[in-house]
Amino acid sequence: MTVTPPRTPRTDGPASVPSARSAARSGETADEAAAATAAAAYEKEDDGQEDGELPPASRRFLAKATLVTAVLSVAGALLGLVRDQALARLFGAGSDTDAFLVAWTVPEFAATLLIEDGLAFALIPAFSMALARRSQGAPGDPVRALVAGTLPRLSLAFVAVGALFIGLAPQLVEVLAPGLPDPALAVDCTRLTATCVVSFGLAGYCSAALRAHRRYGAPAAIYVAYNVGIITGMFVLGGRWGVRSAAAGVAVGGLLMVLVQLPSLLGRLRKRGAAEEASAPEEARPLDTLLLTTVLLFALCRQSQVLIERFLASQLPAGAISHLNYAQKVAQMPMILSVMVCTVTFPVVARALAEGDTERARSRVERDLALAACVVLLGTAAVLACSPQIIEVLFQRGAFTAKDTAATAGVMRVYALGLLGQTLVGVLVRSYFSAGRGSWYPVGAMACGIVVTSWIGALSVGPWGVYGIAAANAIGITVTALVLLAGMGPRSVPVEFRGVLRELSRPVRAALVATLAGSFAAGRFADPLSGLAAGGLTVTVVFLLLGRALGSQGVVSALRSVRSATRRFSHVRS
Repeated sequence: MTVTPPRTPRTDGPASVPSARSAARSGETADEAAAATAAAAYEKEDDGQEDGELPPASRRFLAKATLVTAVLSVAGALLGLVRDQALARLFGAGSDTDAFLVAWTVPEFAATLLIEDGLAFALIPAFSMALARRSQGAPGDPVRALVAGTLPRLSLAFVAVGALFIGLAPQLVEVLAPGLPDPALAVDCTRLTATCVVSFGLAGYCSAALRAHRRYGAPAAIYVAYNVGIITGMFVLGGRWGVRSAAAGVAVGGLLMVLVQLPSLLGRLRKRGAAEEASAPEEARPLDTLLLTTVLLFALCRQSQVLIERFLASQLPAGAISHLNYAQKVAQMPMILSVMVCTVTFPVVARALAEGDTERARSRVERDLALAACVVLLGTAAVLACSPQIIEVLFQRGAFTAKDTAATAGVMRVYALGLLGQTLVGVLVRSYFSAGRGSWYPVGAMACGIVVTSWIGALSVGPWGVYGIAAANAIGITVTALVLLAGMGPRSVPVEFRGVLRELSRPVRAALVATLAGSFAAGRFADPLSGLAAGGLTVTVVFLLLGRALGSQGVVSALRSVRSATRRFSHVRS
């Protein structure tokens, strides 16, 4: 359905704020600021809006939404590290953890398909369109009609797929890791983790609906609840169940992800204006089949990199899968933080396109690219400079030995080379699906990357082992990012390919110099914690100074936002 754009340009602010076009010309960046406002205040402001209408996507609102998402996302990521530390300490990096990590493939796929990428790419534009139609006075309640047309069908599909995975667990393990020494343990763990197909599906649905309503607190808290469930399961049941306790924790954590969002979603769906109550109900609207197919295929292709890694690593000595897993989890933290801002702004881009404001969408995507690239490149430089210190501080205790630290740190450095590609894919693919239309181009781009990953991985696993697998991952995702960037235009939000590349080259150069300086500083200390502190501080200072000197838009915006937040905080205290 086509929504007629408004006659006057839509503003990003509450009352009299410049239009999106003039804001783009003036270099507006304060929406990326980390406003020093508590999450409770953010939720209170959002509740003050009239039923059926969303709060304006002002700079202050987006800053507070980003702050809420940042705090809870970091908390979830830190708990994820605690989870991995507990797994390493209790079970080491051997055949038992390899068996669990094969079963972990199911929640990894489910998270990508149902929470982070696939389902969200289909549902957020659909809810944004329904909310736009509601604000334009469409009969009935388009939002409730969308829920009635999608939730029952999707729930049945989740249950059916989850039951299928449980029944075919032995065959699934054989396909994923044919060289595993203890497939029976992996089968038991897979049957427990397969329950997450249902819980993750419902959690992803709730997250997409709430973010489209610009409610970010509960969706950002789901990984806090999830990791609490896994950690609790390992410590409560680990003595009796062994590594199966971690799989049981996945099942419990998935249920907690739904429960933490349900009250907020039910509250939003109950709020309806009197006119909506009195008008005739709207017919239930299912999701567009082409859109759902393409977003799920894209997410499936993207997560297939994990299948390739596990398949190739299962033929290496015991512990190879575990080293890859620990390295990837830590290395991806900068990418998770960098994509966080896009999680907040994706509904804004989708709503802008639903209202026909392409210029506002383009400006938002370009600023997201600049900021996300700077965040991930700063993290990449820190990972490359301080990998041994990071792994030793985080994991070297209990059953995780110095030998495991050396192997994991080396793999993590190779993984880090693909972090910029991972981030660009995360930002760009949202632009392709933000209009709520199916597109085969992102699927084709991801398929190109998978072919490259498979080919390089198969050739390099023999001579270089886990390092070859990690290099194949980094090269493959970078190819995908370049193909997606080259296709921006009529298929997506129209950003300029060459202009984006020029902008990205600035933080890349700063990151290269910062890596060398940070590596030198970290190597001056024998104590890993002191080396990590020195290396991390050196990387940060060098990157920010060079980024500013080179005129990197993301660095300049971040520094300006920090100054703004500091002045605001000082004013509040005075």
